Amino acid sequence: MGASNFVEGVDLAFKIIFGISLFFLVGITTVMLYFVFRYNRKRHPRAIQIKDNNILEITWITIPLILVLLMFYYGYVAFSPMRIVPKDAIPITVIGKMWVWTFEYEGGKQSADLVVPLNKAVKLNLHSDDVIHSLYIPAFRIKEDVVPGKNNYMWFIAQQPGEYDILCTVYCGLRHSYMEAKAKVVPEAEYQAWLKALPEKTNEPEGLTILKKNACTGCHSIDGSKIVSTSFKGLYGKTERVITNGSERTVTVDDAYIKTSVYDPDKDLVIGFQKGIMKTYKGIVTEDEITKITDYLKSIK
Repeated sequence: MGASNFVEGVDLAFKIIFGISLFFLVGITTVMLYFVFRYNRKRHPRAIQIKDNNILEITWITIPLILVLLMFYYGYVAFSPMRIVPKDAIPITVIGKMWVWTFEYEGGKQSADLVVPLNKAVKLNLHSDDVIHSLYIPAFRIKEDVVPGKNNYMWFIAQQPGEYDILCTVYCGLRHSYMEAKAKVVPEAEYQAWLKALPEKTNEPEGLTILKKNACTGCHSIDGSKIVSTSFKGLYGKTERVITNGSERTVTVDDAYIKTSVYDPDKDLVIGFQKGIMKTYKGIVTEDEITKITDYLKSIK
């Protein structure tokens, strides 16, 4: 029994396609080497044209057609059930953003890892807050793209308890390889206890919540360490050398600078950082949210 209900079908399709491919790789290579040796120029200095072999032509059309239809059939048999979700499946919303996964359960409860009950159907509703991602759980043999503005989904039944890797398989920026999480499969009673104990709301500052929601902490740390860009800790009030309209100047990180950095990040580009790394959040982050972010940055000196 595999880690999910899709393992057997996907593995069978893979084995069939791999087996056919391997057979032809070995077969064609062997025939090619035989022809190179048997019909080389030293043995046959004068070439002879061979044509009009109807049996051979029908054979090399019919056999590949049958094999392609066979591979399609087993691929379809493995894929088709992935789009038919049981009515009693547990809904979980998955939010992908640079560069973290967030899993949201009924009641607005959230976790950084996916926790699901054993032998229960689970439906993952996939959403992206920024660019294209792709949710992949190798052990479950499932993968679906997570596209901004498009509702997508996947479902599965976890059949083996344990922890399994969750990855993003679409290059989504500098820290794409860090976009990992875990799928934790636990007994039903343990799942219910975990879900009940999961806090509904966080006591963290609103500004930090907004930063996390928009994946800002994927590039900017809050503890002084350097990830991709400047740390938020001690940033407010700091002086920076920036390039504005092609000229260098010194600026102080204040309310106006923070607002400009959120809405037009390349306008005052800090020297040493590449243009185009950060996208604009105009229309995504409101001015009231920027005020809350600024208040939070003021508090972490």
